[in-house]
Amino acid sequence: MNRSAAQHKSLSEVHATIDATNRKGWRKLLAFLGPAYLISVGYMDPGNWATDIAGGSKFGYTLLWVLLMSNLMALLLQSLSARLGIVRQMDLAQASRASYHPAVNLCLWILAEIAIAACDLAEVLGMAIGLKLLFGLPLVWGVTLTVLDTLLLLVLQSYGMRKIEAFIIALVAIIGISFLLEMIWAKPHLGELAKGFIPSLPSDEALYIAIGIIGATVMPHNLYLHSALVQTRRYDTSERGVWSAIKYNFIDSCIALNAAFFVNAAILILAASTFFRAGMYEVSDIQDSYKFLAPLTGTDWASVLFGVALVAAGQSSTITGTLAGQIVMEGYLNLRIAPWLRRLITRLIAITPAYLVILFFGEQETGSLLVLSQVILSLQLGFAIVPLIHFTSNKEKMGAFVIKPAVKILAWIIATIIIALNIKLVFQEIVGWINSSGNYQWVIWGLVIPVCVVAIALLLYIIFKPLLDQRRLQHIVPHGTALDLNLLVKPSYHRVAISIDFSEADTKAIQSALAQGGHEARYILLHVVETAGAMWYGSEIADREANEDTSALANYAEQLQSKGYPCEVKIGFGNPRRTLPEMINNFGADLLVMGAHGHNWAKDLVFGTTVDIVRHRVNIPVLIVR
Repeated sequence: MNRSAAQHKSLSEVHATIDATNRKGWRKLLAFLGPAYLISVGYMDPGNWATDIAGGSKFGYTLLWVLLMSNLMALLLQSLSARLGIVRQMDLAQASRASYHPAVNLCLWILAEIAIAACDLAEVLGMAIGLKLLFGLPLVWGVTLTVLDTLLLLVLQSYGMRKIEAFIIALVAIIGISFLLEMIWAKPHLGELAKGFIPSLPSDEALYIAIGIIGATVMPHNLYLHSALVQTRRYDTSERGVWSAIKYNFIDSCIALNAAFFVNAAILILAASTFFRAGMYEVSDIQDSYKFLAPLTGTDWASVLFGVALVAAGQSSTITGTLAGQIVMEGYLNLRIAPWLRRLITRLIAITPAYLVILFFGEQETGSLLVLSQVILSLQLGFAIVPLIHFTSNKEKMGAFVIKPAVKILAWIIATIIIALNIKLVFQEIVGWINSSGNYQWVIWGLVIPVCVVAIALLLYIIFKPLLDQRRLQHIVPHGTALDLNLLVKPSYHRVAISIDFSEADTKAIQSALAQGGHEARYILLHVVETAGAMWYGSEIADREANEDTSALANYAEQLQSKGYPCEVKIGFGNPRRTLPEMINNFGADLLVMGAHGHNWAKDLVFGTTVDIVRHRVNIPVLIVR
């Protein structure tokens, strides 16, 4: 693969670098294991901890079924993301760029970048809180230290994708072992724990926390990331080989997401077995959880391992967030920048609000900032889920690998549930902001509300775009329908306008115009002076270029008149895109002939749209000659 071709691949520096061909049995499985572990850390990042702790401390084991349902939803959506990457060899952002208008893609890119920055914010705060709990480091210093992990991904990338995956798996193992020990020390009641998998919602507050759990579970950046990471494997591209890749990646997702489910369930069980059992129903803050774990479990290691797991969750999530940012930028914009710069920009965007909140409102407000980051993620979620379902349901693009109708229906049910719950969560948060903002309500009404309205309109467009495209296709004349050529009559032109720019194209333009009109038509030679003086002074300008252009135009007219062609001239001044149509319409032309302007590539960037704009501003045929 040459360099230019590789640049169009998702994560091109590691694309197809892991060979999964010619392997059988458990060796083949091991070759495919890895991408979903990078995805799984997004389901156990610090943003999820607060909802899990609140659910366990307030309602015991009651909401365990919500975690299980969220995990099943995530498994289906991540399997669709993996299928898209395997079959079409495109990540979700690239598929969107190929399907939507550039303006829509720009909006989707901005929303995805905001979501990644919000996710990064949660990871920054999680790591900073973890460092404070373990070492007493002030949050401001902890946030500052997180900037340094921009170097970590660069180091890992230099060793290849397998090393990144190994590092992430090691961090996931640290988190899993930590909470396994936490649960052993907490001694949960197994009978009550089992009842937690029976669906029930004891109160409206439980519904709110359930919405938060679901909203914080499926991360939009994970859908972009998974569709790219599966392409790091090199496999047999036959139909059988692709089905095999889909199967092994599904197994990978099952193992990794179940590990994430175990961590989230462990956090909730830990809170239920300690805080809920002790009657401490209001513990929902990460820092309070750390403080109370040691006395409730009877060992200081419970608090220590809680802090270690928090740092590991933040660090692992920040690496995957960086990769997702690279995928989104390259996919939507086809733009690549240096990885260190990409990482630094994302991290600076994330730490800025963290700094401002800590410095001006105090460390106690970081919990509210974590909630805000989850609300922002919720707002963006539909813009990743809906296109994913559309793309994997497209039989023309997916061929034999299109998802089955039952899966499609289930996916839309899940999407509807997640989007509806997230919209409810966002609505409740906005109402809360309005009620608590006092004299600053105008900020919410003037800034937040309009953004939400535009976002909803964009979401509706994405949802219904395939239906609009289908209706548009139904109105297109079928390919192969011929007209009755016997009814066609040779057009007759009587007033022909010729655009002159004093280049080699003038001769061909005039010859083509004379061939259309003959000696019976009248001709007008048009030229627009585009100097800076002409732009400002218009027809009052009398500079050297204007005088030379007038003489040259008269010379052309004399040559045509000497050969019997009725001809006049008209010179304009200023912007040709506006002046030319005016002169053509004033002449009453029924045909316009334009020659290629002869600009070099640099001037094309400035003047290259003249022809296109002029032809849309005149209601006559336009003949362009080169």
